[in-house]
Amino acid sequence: MANYLRDGEAFHFARKHLEPGVPRLLHTHDYCECFWLEQGEALHWINDRKVPLRPAEIVFIRPSDTHAFQAKGAMPCRLVNVMFTTATADHLVGRYEEDLRDRFLWSSELLPSRHRLDDLQLAMLRRLTLDLELGSRRLARIEGFLLDVMTRVLGRPEQLADQAPAWLANACLAARQPDVFRKGASGFVAAAGRGHEHVCRVARQHLGLSPSAYINRIRMEHAARLLAGSDETITDIALDCGLDNLSHFYRIFRGQFGLTPRAYRRRHQAEIVQPNA
Repeated sequence: MANYLRDGEAFHFARKHLEPGVPRLLHTHDYCECFWLEQGEALHWINDRKVPLRPAEIVFIRPSDTHAFQAKGAMPCRLVNVMFTTATADHLVGRYEEDLRDRFLWSSELLPSRHRLDDLQLAMLRRLTLDLELGSRRLARIEGFLLDVMTRVLGRPEQLADQAPAWLANACLAARQPDVFRKGASGFVAAAGRGHEHVCRVARQHLGLSPSAYINRIRMEHAARLLAGSDETITDIALDCGLDNLSHFYRIFRGQFGLTPRAYRRRHQAEIVQPNA
């Protein structure tokens, strides 16, 4: 890692161009990294596997991983790479274990953690990337970037105990889709494929929430991504969440985030677009 860092720097940021037909050498390293493609397609040779890489996918590489890249097809591709010390990773998981344990850089799976981004998540990542690239290379900036990516952009998947029925897990997964959460609790119940009362009882048992409260939480997470990563009006965002009563939307959003949608947008867009803040 010392080969990449200048005095006082806590991380390295680079855009790499991969030319077709030029394989990269397999390597390990003494640091952590995350990367994503901005352009083109590539092959990722990782831990004796060959995995295709496409734009809008972010990958978290652990020091124990052995990997290399190769452009796929006839066109070159461009890769964004952020490298940082294992001490930074250790500090984050030590302080935020509840949110990060067994995820991202701390996954015990054979292949590293890999996430497909939707359009809103990708817009947020681009803004965070611009901030990281233009600002200083201080420790606070890389920690802030990683926490924002891991907790705001990617969020946290629902954690269900092993005893939870498969239909509930499937309903929770389906509830992340706009065509489901826009329908509210009825969309969740339909995805579960069980009677309304039964779904309510089992949801409270395993999620600690009613279907309505669970769906509203997902709706507000979706709204928060739109507020931070788009210029859509608040009225349009409420409608995109499946809520046509604006005062009701404001009340639910404030209950979840402690801010009005307008205040949330001002705070988070200001954080992203001010590179020297």
